[in-house]
Amino acid sequence: MKRVVVAMSGGVDSSVAAGILAQQGYELVGITIKTYRYEDVGGNVGNESSCCSLDGINDARAVATKLGFPHYVLDFSEKFGAEVIENFVDEYLNGRTPNPCVICNRKIKWEELIRKSEALGADLIATGHYANILFNENNGRYYVSRGRDESKDQSYALWGLTQESMKRTLFPLAGMTKTESRALGKSLGLPNMQKPESFEICFIPDNNYERFLKERIPGLEAKVANGEIVMDGELVGRHRGFPFYTIGQRRNLGVFRPEPLYVTAIDQTNNRIEIGREEKLYKRGLIARSVNMQKYSDCKTELRVDAKIRYKDSGGAATIQELPDGRVRVVFDEKKRAITPGQSVVFYEENDVVGGGVIDEIVE
Repeated sequence: MKRVVVAMSGGVDSSVAAGILAQQGYELVGITIKTYRYEDVGGNVGNESSCCSLDGINDARAVATKLGFPHYVLDFSEKFGAEVIENFVDEYLNGRTPNPCVICNRKIKWEELIRKSEALGADLIATGHYANILFNENNGRYYVSRGRDESKDQSYALWGLTQESMKRTLFPLAGMTKTESRALGKSLGLPNMQKPESFEICFIPDNNYERFLKERIPGLEAKVANGEIVMDGELVGRHRGFPFYTIGQRRNLGVFRPEPLYVTAIDQTNNRIEIGREEKLYKRGLIARSVNMQKYSDCKTELRVDAKIRYKDSGGAATIQELPDGRVRVVFDEKKRAITPGQSVVFYEENDVVGGGVIDEIVE
């Protein structure tokens, strides 16, 4: 009987994943990761309801008790702070819009969890992600592929997983829909099947990035307030500070014109944002850094892919090729709207993740 460590957030998905594995006869150990100290992040102290929260820990423990396996809480807050929160802050201070879940998946939920699972004598780890892990016997590589439930597909956030991580991972919900998961959980008598989904970033439970950054960096507001808003090279207004804006933003610009206007560029060096009409948001391509290839070992020769530049993006046909410095150039067949440095770009072949990276530069 194989021992499996189940990452348990206390939500529906990870709970049902544990239920499926219990039915299949695996020896389970439940682990909930404490990723941050509540007093350090603010926003909802004393009433935590997000992933990795106090409520989540209690719900995960209740599920483990119901299914009859041990449950532990591991404090990864120091590692999480160094790898995820500091990166989040640094990216905003560099005029980028980060995706902390991607870094958390690779550095915390997988690398740290696998390290702990080895100490517990576990062969595998499992999560409640709606995605697949496949293996190509021709080139010996593992890769993520979309799950059955397209509306819940989470492959976009998993492009950073390494070969070793994927080799040791189970996704029990790969072939299920969210509706089926809830129904199965109810049939198993799991106690948290009415729990709503959580969409905010775990360490910003009130979803207020501006509040978080101001509290995290004393004096930030005074340093960045009253910067220039420029349109077509002309000064048209003043803003609250460049870290509080993102490319494609339309609301709360403080500039009133008859036509809709959007943030089209952020100049962190001069504390300046540029705004313009929607057509200025459309760009030909991008250059990605921190690239991780999955289905293939590299893209030194051109590859045709479908590339997504954000989670809700429908994707676009593109050509990718590795540059001499290890970054990857992505050129779309048709211009893409609001390409945003700091966000992830993920390359697909149909349902399979070819690889991904962090958007570093925009190609006009």
